[in-house]
Parts: sequence; structure tokens; C-alpha cells
Amino acid sequence: MNTRETACGVGGDRGGNRRWWALGGISLALLAVGLDATVLSLALPTLAGALKASESEVQWFVTAYTLALTAAMLPAGLIGDRYGRRGVLLGALVVFGAASLACACSPSPVAFIVARTVLGLAGAGMIVMALSVITVLFTEEERPRAIGVWGAANFLSMPIGPILGGWMLSNVWWGWVFLLNVPVVIVGIVAVVALVPESRAATRPRIDWLGIATSSAGLTLLMYGVIEAGRLGWGDPNAFVPLLVGIGVVGAFVAWEGRLARRGGQPLVDLGLFRLRGFAWGVALAGLGIFGLFGLLFTLPQYWQAVLGLDAQGAGFRLLPAILGMAAGAIPADRIAARVGPKITVAIGLALMAGALAVGSTMTLATSQAVEVAWTLVVGFGAGMGLSTAASAALVELDAEHSGVGSALVQAVIKLGPAFGATILGSVLTSTYQRLVPLAGLPAEAATAVKASVFGGLAVAQQAGSTALADGVRSAFLAGMTDALRVTAIIAVAGIALALAFLPRHSSAAAGEGAQSVHEPAIATS
Repeated sequence: MNTRETACGVGGDRGGNRRWWALGGISLALLAVGLDATVLSLALPTLAGALKASESEVQWFVTAYTLALTAAMLPAGLIGDRYGRRGVLLGALVVFGAASLACACSPSPVAFIVARTVLGLAGAGMIVMALSVITVLFTEEERPRAIGVWGAANFLSMPIGPILGGWMLSNVWWGWVFLLNVPVVIVGIVAVVALVPESRAATRPRIDWLGIATSSAGLTLLMYGVIEAGRLGWGDPNAFVPLLVGIGVVGAFVAWEGRLARRGGQPLVDLGLFRLRGFAWGVALAGLGIFGLFGLLFTLPQYWQAVLGLDAQGAGFRLLPAILGMAAGAIPADRIAARVGPKITVAIGLALMAGALAVGSTMTLATSQAVEVAWTLVVGFGAGMGLSTAASAALVELDAEHSGVGSALVQAVIKLGPAFGATILGSVLTSTYQRLVPLAGLPAEAATAVKASVFGGLAVAQQAGSTALADGVRSAFLAGMTDALRVTAIIAVAGIALALAFLPRHSSAAAGEGAQSVHEPAIATS
């Protein structure tokens, strides 16, 4: 078999516009994954009542999906490299659609949790294989633009989820928020079958069972520890013990992979990728950037709903400037990087984020909506430019032989970013809020409710008919939010320094510096 032969009669130019149509179909299918995550947060109160779920079961509605998604990342990449990326992507799409149907028809909390777990496993296959297919379909020169299109499409799930989900939960049966995934998945399946050629590693990698076990366990423990830290605090044993064990297991995974490589085996992850500055620092800066972006995405929706009194649908509309800014920054990022290089492009994106976040941290209750729209738009633009360029700097280093596992590594880091962002920035916000919120004269039970959250504080103020307490709660939350935004701006500034110090001035494809990528990735035909 000629490993450079293309499938489906695509030909030497990789099918002209066919691959861009394929990217559109895949991105639409991935929109279902993003919608599922954003809609669920709105649907939790409705689900708790409909399924008669306890508080711990409601927590597992979210946690089961997140842990399954994280644990399956690296195995999904390996399976795609070994057995065929299009086949794995199609299987993941089918399972995702079936699991969405199962979520809508769940008769009990346990059945819903099982369906959510399967949904997470399928979501990992979709996310990883979509990025892997981009690596295979597009040349190194085209990948930055493809990543920009892919990123812009995925950003759209952030406002669409609250807007569409909020309308559905208010007007139709709650199951439709999951059934919505089914037609989107069908479109994705049609696009993949019609437009995406099959591809796999020319040398089928052996299955590194110990690597799969340790990587999945380590990432799962890390994610679980971060989730528990956000709920219970960093000092709680249920948080720091899984975190410490997870770090140890990830360390054991790295040691095992290095040993296997030295003995001439086939490790799950080629650790040599991290010797390529573009890959190592592209991955690190993409994770750092998504962490910083979460400063806005985590704090502002709470501010709009708690302080300004908007519903979830209204908060979704207020996110539109940031999301449109992300799309506007991601799409031209490849052309900017072609002119000034990925190093400068990422640094410019992070500088725009840092400056706009600093403006956001000066907000008061009297700040106009026009000012808010302006700085959130700039944050989004900088994030779109910086994140897509950092991800492209990493992916351009991958050859078709390792695109599955390499893409999985990028996604695993990116998925950990929001979890750490929500926990760390949430801690900053909460500590400031609890320090400043007025508790004098409140009964112990009321004081506990006020300290627990801004929503609890406003509920107590409403019950007591106290305008002063309500104003104090809002002011304390705003102070916590601005502190979180300041921390986020500092993180973005740190990212600028790291990008300028370590990210290559040009991609390896442009500079020819020991690139592992090839201009015609192997596409094995069945």
C-alpha cells in the first residue's frame, strides 16, 4: 500500500475545497460537545426535580462527564492512530448521539449518570480525532487557518448553549436539550463519511496498556482533585489527596514512557515531542491562555445574573461580544503569524487580553454596558488570536504517524485549564467576597448562607427586606470579581514573557528546524 495515496479520489491536492467542507462538518459536530457542557449547567435544577436526584447525584451529573472525557483523551488518540482516525471519529459520533438519546430518556439519576459517562467517553473521541484529522488533512502552512476556523466554530457553543438552552428549559420538555445533539451528530456523520479519508499510522503502534492505565488514572485523579478543591477548598483531604496521588501517577506514567522508549518499545506518548519547543510551549501557552480566558467566562455570567439580575438567557447574550471577538481573532491569526511569527502573534494576543482584563478589573456598579462590551470584545479577540496560534504551533510539529496521541496531549492540557481556572479564580473571588461582605447583626444561619455565595446573600437580603445588605453583597461580589480579573491579567502577562522567551520565532515548517512534520501526511486507504 502506498502510504501517501489519498482516499476517496481526493488526489494530490488533498481534495481542494472538500477538506474545508469536511472541517465545517466536523466543527458542527463538535459544537454538540460544547453545547452539552454549557446547557447542562442551566438544566441542573430542572434535572434534580425531574429525576428526584440528591445533591451528590446532581454533582455527579457534571463530574461523571468531565472525568470520563479527561480519562479517555490519550487512549482515544492511540486507538485512532492504530485502527483508523475516521473510523474512530464515526464511532464516537454514533455513541455520542446514542448517549444523548439515553440522557433524554433516563428514568433515574443512576441511569442519567451512566449515560453522561458514556457521553464523556464519546466526546473525548470526537474532540481528539477532530484535531487529529486536521493534522492529516491540512499541510503545515494550512493548519493555522484550519485551527482558526475550528476554534471559531467551537467558541460559538459558549453563548448558544445558555441562549438556546435557556429558551428550551423555559418552553419545552427538558429532554430536548439533549435530543438537540442528535441531528447535529447526524450532520457530522454525513460530513465525515462523504468528505474525510481514512488515515492511520503507517506503522501500527502497539497498545501500551500500562501507559493507558497510568495516564487515564493520573488525569482522572488530577481532574477529580481540582473539582473537589473548587467545592470543598484546597485544604480538604478529599481534594488534596487525589491531587497528590494524581501527580504521583502522572510522574510514574512519564517514567514508564521514558523507560519504554529507551528499551526500543512503543510508548503511548513520544516524550521526544516535548523537546520540540513549538510543541512543548505551544501546549503550555494554550493551557495558560484558556486558564486566563476563564477569568472572564467564570466571573462575568455570575455578575450578570446575581448583581444585574439577568437570567441565563440574558447572560448568554451578554457573552456575545467576547465570543464574536474570539472568532474575529482566531480567523486571521494564521495570516498574522505568517507575517510576524507565532512568538509575536501569541504575545500580542496575550497582551490584548491582559490590557482588556486590567480595564475590566476597574469596573464598578456604575460602569456602562458600552465599556463592558468594549473590554470583553478585546479580551475575546486576544484570546482567539493567542490560543489558536499557540495550538497551531504545537500541532504543526506533529506528523501523521503521531497525530492522534499528539492531538490528545494538546486537548488534555486544554481541558485541564478551565478546571484549574474555575477553582483558583473561584478561590480568589470567594476569599475577597467573604472578607468584605457585611455580616454584622445577622443570625448564624443567615450569616452562613450569605458567606456561601452571592446568590445566598441576595436571598437572605430579600427575605429580610434589607436594601443595605443587598448592596453590600453586590459590592463584595464585584470586589471579588475584579480581584479575579486582576489575577487573570497577571497570568496573561506571565504568558507574554513565556511566549517571548521560549516559543520559536517561526514554526518548524517555515524554518526547517528539525521538523518532524511532513508536507504530505500519510493517508492509508482501506
